[in-house]
Amino acid sequence: MTDFAARRTMMVDTQVRPSDVTKFPIIDAMLRVPRENFVPAAQREAAYMGENLELGEGRVILEPRTLAKMLDALDVSNDELVLDVGAGMGYSSAVIAHVAEAVVAVEDDETMASEAQESLAEAGVDNVILHVGPLAEGASQHGPYDVMLVQGGITELPLTLQDQIKDGGRVACLFMQGALGEVRIGHKNGGVISWRMSFNAGAPVLAGFGKEHVFEL
Repeated sequence: MTDFAARRTMMVDTQVRPSDVTKFPIIDAMLRVPRENFVPAAQREAAYMGENLELGEGRVILEPRTLAKMLDALDVSNDELVLDVGAGMGYSSAVIAHVAEAVVAVEDDETMASEAQESLAEAGVDNVILHVGPLAEGASQHGPYDVMLVQGGITELPLTLQDQIKDGGRVACLFMQGALGEVRIGHKNGGVISWRMSFNAGAPVLAGFGKEHVFEL
């Protein structure tokens, strides 16, 4: 029988800690959340690999290192409301829920959303609200948010989502240029988001998060 707890510890010791993630609440969350319960059944054995896990339809569960470094750079505190865009089967939301006050998880795939709901309940995570709807529209009725994360690649962040971040809030996005990507952390002040590069990573660009093509003569 697979010892997932041992694999979880190894994931933290070989992928998370060496990536300069030092905040205890993040490390603790990643040691506690059973990642194998938040992935497709056929992928359970690969749950702790240091790479993105395919969900199909161009969707992935971001590799543990990427999620941990995003959270570390965002410095989420336990009195903050977080919007998790593209929550998939709920792993990222379960981890964030350990470090935030509450999480609103947006997922457009109803099957994945219901599986996420089930897995979150089984894991005893009770501070996540699942919102089923288009990822690019977020969940304005529960906002505005102190912090936002997007679980996939983007080339630009839709204005609808930018508007749901509180003034003084932060956002982590993985900007893709071809096959190369970098996670940038945005700080919103005076209604404007200023970005700074944080670290390199990669993921497929989410539908609705690419640049609009403008035809020029």
